[in-house]
Formats: sequence, C-alpha cells, structure tokens
Amino acid sequence: MFATAKFPLNYDGFRNITEYVSQILDKHGISQKEKMKAILIIDEATDSLIKHGKENTEITVKLKSFLGSIHIELLAHGEEYSLANNIPSSSMYLDDEYDDDSYDNIQNIILKSLPYNIVYKHKHGKNSIFMTIVKSKHTFLYQTLGAMAIALIFGIIFANFVPSEINSALNNYILDPIKTMYMNALKMIVAPVVFLSITSCIVQFSDLTSLGRISGKIIAFYLFTTVLSIMVGIGIFFLMQPGDASLTTGLIADSSAITSTTMNVSIKDTIINIVPTNIIEPFYNSNMLQLIFFASLLGIATSLIGDYSDMFKNFFQALNELFLKVTSLIINFIPMAVFCSIMSMVITIGIKTLLSVLVMFATVLVGFIIMTIIYYILILLLGRLSPIPFAKKYAPAMLQVFSLSSSNAAIPINMEVCDKMLGIKRKIYSLAIPMGATINMSGTCIHLAVFALALAKAYGVQINGSIMISLIISIVVLSMGAPGIPGSGLICLSVIITQIGVPIGAIGIVMGIDPLCSMFRTMINCLGDVAVSTIVAKNENEIDLNVYKSL
Repeated sequence: MFATAKFPLNYDGFRNITEYVSQILDKHGISQKEKMKAILIIDEATDSLIKHGKENTEITVKLKSFLGSIHIELLAHGEEYSLANNIPSSSMYLDDEYDDDSYDNIQNIILKSLPYNIVYKHKHGKNSIFMTIVKSKHTFLYQTLGAMAIALIFGIIFANFVPSEINSALNNYILDPIKTMYMNALKMIVAPVVFLSITSCIVQFSDLTSLGRISGKIIAFYLFTTVLSIMVGIGIFFLMQPGDASLTTGLIADSSAITSTTMNVSIKDTIINIVPTNIIEPFYNSNMLQLIFFASLLGIATSLIGDYSDMFKNFFQALNELFLKVTSLIINFIPMAVFCSIMSMVITIGIKTLLSVLVMFATVLVGFIIMTIIYYILILLLGRLSPIPFAKKYAPAMLQVFSLSSSNAAIPINMEVCDKMLGIKRKIYSLAIPMGATINMSGTCIHLAVFALALAKAYGVQINGSIMISLIISIVVLSMGAPGIPGSGLICLSVIITQIGVPIGAIGIVMGIDPLCSMFRTMINCLGDVAVSTIVAKNENEIDLNVYKSL
C-alpha cells in the first residue's frame, strides 16, 4: 500500500497529520500501544520540520506498507539542521510544572523509543525524515525466503547457461567460502552456547529432585519420538517402495570421502564416551554429549557450594547472555548464507542428479510430513495445547533452520522461539533444546530408515526380521551419537548400509541430494526439539499461556 498526502507547514497541518496517520494505523490493525508510540514520534519529527521550515509551504507525508512493515517519510522545504539536537524543541503538550530539562529528557526518550530506524536527510533545500513505524515480525522470514528464491533462479540460470569453469570458480572462490565462513562462525559459538545455557539453567534449580524429574521427562519424550520416527520411516518405505534397481546404473562413484570416515555404533562405547578425559576436549571437538555431561555436573556443583553459589550463578548467567548476543549478531547474516548455500548446491549438483533420485527423496519427504503431523498431535494430546499457535509461530524459524542444515547451529534460533514466541520458561528450553540437538534426531531417523531400505532393495539385499531389528537399534544409537552438523547423515548411512550387506558404493546414489535432504531432516529434528520443550513445559506449568496463544 502506498499513500501520499500534503498539509500546511504549520500547527494546523500538524494536527491534521496526527489525525491522518492515526487513521492509517487503525486501518492496519496496529495495537494501541504501538500506535501511541508512533504518533508521539511523528509529532516530534513534524514539530522539528515546522520549526526549521519555510513559511507558506507544505509538508508531504508519504506512507508505504509492505509485507507487514509500515514506513513513513515526512518532507518539507527548510534549512538544514541536526535532528537529534532539535527534535525536543516544543513544549506544547506539557504542563507548566515541567521545566525545559525535564521536557528535553522526555523528548529524547520518545525519540530513542523508535526501535528500528529513523533517518534524516537534507537535499535540494528539503528536509526529509524517514521512519519505520511498524516492523513486521516476519521481516526476517521474508528476507530468508527471498534469498532462497533468488538463489534457485540464479542457480538454474548459471547451471544451464554459464560455462562449468566459471561456475566452478564462482563456487570455489565466492559461494563456498562465504558459506563455510558462516558455518564456521556458528560452529564456533555452538559449544559455549550449549555449555552455558545448560549450566545457567541447572544453577537455577534449588531442588535437584525437580531437575531430575524434568530431565527424565525430556529424555523419555526424545526416546519415544525417536522410536516413533523410525517406525514412520519403515512404514512409509513399505508403502511407497522406493529403490528401483535401475538406480545402480547411474551410480556416482565418488564415495571415498565417506568411506574414510567411520563411526562406532556400540551402545557401550557411546555411553562410556559421554564422560570426557579432560575439560578442554568437549569444547575442542564440539562433543554435545560430553558438553551436556560437564555442564550438568558443574551446574549441580555450583548449586551445592553454599556462600559462593550466587556469585557463580550471576557469572554463568552473564556469560550466557553475552554468547547469546554474539549468536544473534551472527544469525543476522542468515539470508546471505542461505543464498550462497542454495546457489552452490544447484550449480554443483545439477538438476539431472536431483531428478534421478526423485522417488526416494519424495518418500523421505512424505515421512517428514507425517512426522510433523504426529508432533502436532502430541502437542494436542500430551501437552493439551492447540497446535495452531505453535505451527504459526514456529513456521518462520523452520525456514531459518532449513537453511542452516545443522541442529547444533539452530540451537540459538530454537531457544529464542521458545522464549519469545511460545512463552516457555528458560529452565525448560535451556535444557531441552541443547539436549535435543544431540539425542533427538527424528528427521535423521526417517532419512536413515528409508534410504537404507531403499538401497537394500536397489541392490537386491533381503531384509529379514533379525536384520530389521539390528537396523532399528543401529539407527537409534547413531541418531543419539551423530553430530548435528551438515554431512553427518551420509556418514551414518554408510555405517548402516554396510551392516545390512549393501555395498558402500551405494552411497554415491544419494550423495548428490544429501545437502537438500540435510536441510529437510534438520528442520524436522528441530521441530521435534521445540515440540518436546513445549509439551514438557506445559506438564511442568512452566509456560506462559498468554504468550503461547497470542497470534
């Protein structure tokens, strides 16, 4: 929506502008609080233009509404001036009891209350004040979606019309380095965020029995959804039967990068490795299970040391806030990382490779949709909450998580959604989200089950009862021990298919689409983390229902 109106550059026009803007904001359904704040700021900006404007001229008001954001620009002929120093210049709304200093303080508070931006310019004898009065809650979502769409368009154009040498250079020297630097920044911050969020959460528990109860519920729900997701993956495979033998003829032979990396699926070793040999190793290797163990131990010890306890609680809380702020600064660059990541994927993999395994990918996608519906049902039945507010509020975050392709990297995003959008108390989400990024891999379980069975079918490997049980156990253990980083799915899949008798070279069939699969399975993994956090918070009465239900 675009609108323009002109008013006399005097105080009669001043009042008309106030009324005009008020009506516009009412039409857009702006809350009374936001409306009053916007009117105050516009009044002060208008007053400054009048004080420095030419007589017998007009003030132009331009209003633009785009994707939920509202921008207003005020223009008037006049002399150049400093907006910050001159905006508190009139006391028409204040009683005589206020002195000039009080008025200046109030006006500066009003000016600074604008949370987004206010830009002053003087050009060609005109003063211009541009303001973002209302910023859409979905602005970041729109930026991310836009980056994805533009990346797909450019990727297809470059893949089809630009020489491969240029595409290779573009990917090697621009797209991939930017994507890598961004992911490195996220990996850099993940370990301290996980460690400090869990530690600062545990030190808040004065009753360790309560801590044990909440942790037990979280782990139990994660194990339940893990088994449930494996059943979904197996069920959807037998329903859609992907894995035609013709896939083996188009095998991509470059599986050396996968076979060089192995993972141990021993339950005993997984449990033993939870305890680190030193306090540096968990941070150096970003080992989430070891970080959770060390953070839990330190948090419990802090609660038991008596007089020094409060000092350490404040210290951990301050560090937690610091690293979350650093994370929020990094996350602001997601749209750029999304563009580079998706365009790199398209020009590297190519459309033909994506289409060659379309049926297999479609099967996994159907499994993801079913698991999403199951999570909404669990919120309704176990959490006794309407899943509609949850779905609407987490949808924007799902796109951000999709672009990150990493459960660990998505931890700060999921924690912010739990806190600000769903009303979940910190003592719940600061335990559940980091823990879920490590042991709750619903999307990964569906992906591993479908791809392992589909590759077995393509190579003619018969799956009997004992092999199926071994497959299920391996997926459970691998999903709990696998790192929540891009590419870990291929490593896990290589372990599983060799266990059931499928040649390791079969990885080449699905290697090309793994980046895309990784994005989708990360999205479902994180959806599960937030859904379980919501259910546990409701069961523990640690959720603000007013925040949750507000839309």
